[in-house]
Amino acid sequence: MRTEDVLAAIATGVWSWDDASGTVTLDAEAARLLGLAGPGTHSESAVRSRFHPVDWNEVSGIVGLALVEETLAEARMRIVDGRGRVLRTVRARCRPVQENGTYQLTGTIQQVAEPQPGTSARTPVTGDWRRSREAFLLDAGRALAEARSTAEVLRVAASLSMPGFSPDGLAVFGVDGDRLRVMGHQGFHRTDRGPLADMPLDTEYPAAEVIRTGRALYLPAPEDYRSRYPTFWPLIESFGRQSWAFLPLTVAGRTMGAWMAAFKHPVAFTPDERSVLTTVARMLAQALARAGVAESERELSKGLQRSMMPSLGSGIPGMSVAARYVPTGGGLQVGGDWYDLIPLPNGKIALVIGDVQGHDVRAAGLMGQLRIALRAYASEGHRPDAVLSRASRFLTGLHDYTESEAFDDGDPVGPYSGPRFATCLYLECDPASGSLEIARAGHPDPAIRMADGTVIMRPTAGGLPLGIDPDSDYPTTQVVLEPGETIMICTDGLLETGGHDMDSGWERIRTVLEEHQDETGTLEKLADALVQAVHGPASHHTTGPLADRREDDVAVVLLSRHGAPARRAPRRTVLTVAQAEPERIAGARGQLRDLLHDWLDAEQVDSAVLMVSEMVTNVLVHTDGDALMVAEAEGEHGSRRLRVEVSDASDELPHIRRPGELASSGRGLVLMEILADAWGVDPRGEGKSIWFELYEPGPPDGSAAPPPSAPPVGPSVGSPTGA
Repeated sequence: MRTEDVLAAIATGVWSWDDASGTVTLDAEAARLLGLAGPGTHSESAVRSRFHPVDWNEVSGIVGLALVEETLAEARMRIVDGRGRVLRTVRARCRPVQENGTYQLTGTIQQVAEPQPGTSARTPVTGDWRRSREAFLLDAGRALAEARSTAEVLRVAASLSMPGFSPDGLAVFGVDGDRLRVMGHQGFHRTDRGPLADMPLDTEYPAAEVIRTGRALYLPAPEDYRSRYPTFWPLIESFGRQSWAFLPLTVAGRTMGAWMAAFKHPVAFTPDERSVLTTVARMLAQALARAGVAESERELSKGLQRSMMPSLGSGIPGMSVAARYVPTGGGLQVGGDWYDLIPLPNGKIALVIGDVQGHDVRAAGLMGQLRIALRAYASEGHRPDAVLSRASRFLTGLHDYTESEAFDDGDPVGPYSGPRFATCLYLECDPASGSLEIARAGHPDPAIRMADGTVIMRPTAGGLPLGIDPDSDYPTTQVVLEPGETIMICTDGLLETGGHDMDSGWERIRTVLEEHQDETGTLEKLADALVQAVHGPASHHTTGPLADRREDDVAVVLLSRHGAPARRAPRRTVLTVAQAEPERIAGARGQLRDLLHDWLDAEQVDSAVLMVSEMVTNVLVHTDGDALMVAEAEGEHGSRRLRVEVSDASDELPHIRRPGELASSGRGLVLMEILADAWGVDPRGEGKSIWFELYEPGPPDGSAAPPPSAPPVGPSVGSPTGA
């Protein structure tokens, strides 16, 4: 005997419900039990219309619970005809399977003996109902907890479908002074002004009474509503509801509003049903309170940002500027990062970017004070180093005041209750010449994107962060921004957010800068791309080497000089290595590699890096002064010339030596003689300059032009002494 025959003999049908396609497949017995015309595939709406609406709401919770517990879902459901009369009661068993956010139900359906045709009695409260109630409350609590705004809370409240007695009309009332105000509703038309109009709190209306008394009000029948509120009954009668529940929304003992649930079918409001309604009202009140606090904090943070972040105005003549600020997640979303654009008395423009320690309101307050102080010092006409020195003294003075106030109430102000420091970069720009004078206080170095797309970090001299030592000095660095070049200054959040350290974060940002296409008006797009690389979806695929995805405020400013660059403008980088900073030799090597990122011969790049390391090290070891490295690559791609000079203040000229196998020094000039295409030593008025040149060999096919024919600067090509 076939399985289909056995199932038909015991009046059991088979069905499959596909939520993704919205179709239900029934065999002949299942179609007969549901009162549908023949076996096959039917629409979800056609099948759903055969279930009693109360039972259908129960089934939704049972299926959800079965998905969570990975068990069979079983429920009794009444089958109704087109006029809503009960035809039969069936028991459905199914196995729900969830895939890609949708579910598929496959199971059986079988007729049971009760109730008799024509009756409309509701099913009693059973274990299945209680299980579905628990699943409903869990889902409702999770959805309300995830809502971030009042509008989201109201949308969740409007979508609540309670097990066994789902309301078809919902409304949330709030208090505005001495008036009752409708915050949101579902199941009513927006033109239904009667029960949804604003009204005084002393009105004889159920929601107003609930708010005044703080007690729930249940009206199980129209007669109850009509007798207690005869004035409002004519406005309510037209909606055709049969039962109403009004519950207070109470948080911390304060009634902040009321929630109404209206039903088109009679509801007795049994203790179980009242328990569900009360629990939902409590969760709804807490969600509204959280959303209100969050919205107030967001408004406060937006107000702080608007007041503290400057407008870039009409821009800088001959230049374009773009800036972005993104606060860290959580809290008030304000922090200590800032940027500013300051017109100076001499016609120049100052760009400032900084970061006060911390991400709280106190950091934002200190940032506002420091920003005003910097603007005041700059407007007086002080040079960049003097501006930062005065700002550091100002911040130190603030510490003396705040330390005496921080513990007045016996508690620390926060995790950063002591003195705070701030990093800062101050850039003074001459728009006419592109000259930049930079002073830096413990802040990340700027980066320059050249006209050909090459991006290098530009090392600059710097001092301690502001607020640490009031007598700190801040040396300045001169940089010229050529036409077509862009300089980027940023806070460390742009580099370190997402689990990165400074090195890996810089590699991530450099990729964005290099891939940027120079087009009209694209500086704003580049600023957006930099922020997206840190906070956008792509940032989750570029996490850094650190275990945690550290979050920090992000501030970034881009300054680009207008004008067409010279034909194949040379790439150039300059770096000073002081006697007290031998670790910057590694920076010199990195600068040269960045400059030669697309050099065709990788061995020549390695040779150049080795020679630079030797030259700078010799200056630090054999002289008492600092080393100045200037590297420049010019010419067409495939036939470029690299010239590197390292200057110092010593008049003593080096000589080639022939060291033995065990000698620990004396090989620097020997290496240059072997590796360089040309090299030499040039005496200067004060000191000397050691230089070498390399010529790019061109592609393997030999199509590139030969090396430049112009002789290198200096009389000493191939000679260690210039003779």
